[in-house]
Amino acid sequence: MTTSIASPAVVPPAAAPGPTAAIDTGRVAGLIHQLLVELGEDPAREGLTGTPDRVAAWWNAFLSPDGAATATCFTEAQLGGQLVIVGGMSVWSLCEHHMLPMNLQVTAGYVPDGEVVGLSKFGRIAQHFAGRLQVQERFTRQVAEYLNGVIGHEDVAVAVRGVHLCMSMRGVRMEEARTTTVHSGGRFGTDPVLSQQFLTLTTGLWGAR
Repeated sequence: MTTSIASPAVVPPAAAPGPTAAIDTGRVAGLIHQLLVELGEDPAREGLTGTPDRVAAWWNAFLSPDGAATATCFTEAQLGGQLVIVGGMSVWSLCEHHMLPMNLQVTAGYVPDGEVVGLSKFGRIAQHFAGRLQVQERFTRQVAEYLNGVIGHEDVAVAVRGVHLCMSMRGVRMEEARTTTVHSGGRFGTDPVLSQQFLTLTTGLWGAR
């Protein structure tokens, strides 16, 4: 398992990499057809008929995820010093180095200050940033920085545990390998007790899966 921990200063998020124009699914289907030919396959044979169109449709859907959506916040004036952790979120993304899938288990934590965030929005935010060619380290930072803006302060931590098929099914082919990234901001970066609580509860959630 590899682990990366970051506690950066908050800066305005850079433009997120992703498709810059509408996807021409017809052209993509043609390229998949050509790829099958180059791999020694017959795109017209039974089983492959329609495959280029299906693959092109999948690419279009995957690289055009729903927006992260405006997060709904609810006033809870009596809250103070409480740690909120949302876990169990599992999303699929694509490694931009090998274009192979990676499964990312996401846990987010924050300290409310008079408001709480609607729980479903955490999953939508994770799906939004996963639906593109990615690297896990960037994904972790993007989710954390987006949550900073939603919550309105820096007391946010995001931990991600990833299974990368580019490591599991190619190269060293280590199926049990896991990569963990942690982005800690605000009090999560300065308060060791809070940070330890988050990490302990997060690893407990992962251990239960």
